[in-house]
Amino acid sequence: MTTLRQRMIEDLKLRNRSPRTIQTYIAQVANFARHFGKSPELLGAEEIRQYQVYLVQQRQVSWSTYIQAVCALRFLYRHTLGRECIVEHIPFPRKPKKLPVVLSQTEVQRLLAAVRDYQLRVLLMTTYAAGLRLSEVIHLQVSDIDSQRMMIRVRQGKGQKDRYVMLATKLLTELRRYWQWEQPRSWLFPGRNKHQPISQNRVQSACRRAGRDAGLSKTATVRCLRHSFATHLLEAGTNIRIIQTLLGHSSVRTTQVYTSVSTQAVRAVSSPLDALAEAVSTTEPR
Repeated sequence: MTTLRQRMIEDLKLRNRSPRTIQTYIAQVANFARHFGKSPELLGAEEIRQYQVYLVQQRQVSWSTYIQAVCALRFLYRHTLGRECIVEHIPFPRKPKKLPVVLSQTEVQRLLAAVRDYQLRVLLMTTYAAGLRLSEVIHLQVSDIDSQRMMIRVRQGKGQKDRYVMLATKLLTELRRYWQWEQPRSWLFPGRNKHQPISQNRVQSACRRAGRDAGLSKTATVRCLRHSFATHLLEAGTNIRIIQTLLGHSSVRTTQVYTSVSTQAVRAVSSPLDALAEAVSTTEPR
């Protein structure tokens, strides 16, 4: 391990960044250095700009991958190398605004019914019932299920924050049946190696396959179930601040995106045409 890499890892740990973030940032900086065949200490603003153009035009990476690369380089030059003047010249792209994909409650029911593996079906049911992120649901422990208080403890969610979410009665019944079947000891949803949680890839693959088997026209993902949870709560009249807390959002502005996909909220607004005193007469189409 190079001295620079070790310093960057230490800087990330000092700022309490998650292990996943550390792994991602180090990998992105390594790709940058490998592209030029030089240490980042010998590279500057112009090389960073060339690399950004390379990622966008030649590699055509996804928006999330591009943002990860930019954030990693900004961290490296600002905190580890102390070259703030270079950071000022690293453009940060504006995130394209896309509405989340949301399933109806009927579609959620069809999706869950199409999951063939029992463990994965219970996992996806838990995801929807509590609005969890993929990383959160796979890292649930048996002790996180508090049946006395009817709550689920979410450990170290995004931003490394703990929170509690509700434990649905139907979910508790299913989790008890699942516990008798699986007998999990530590991880609620263990992988093939019982000492490790189930893998993210296995869960995502099962979710997409179930969506296809259920005949859904939308691409089913774990995130889609989380979006559906929030939207269905909003449509049921739940206060948006409560939804914000359940989702673990730092700002209510993040949660407000669900007002854009709530069909009930859209349908509840009257068109100005209905406010006209008289209907507009039209001639028969020719």
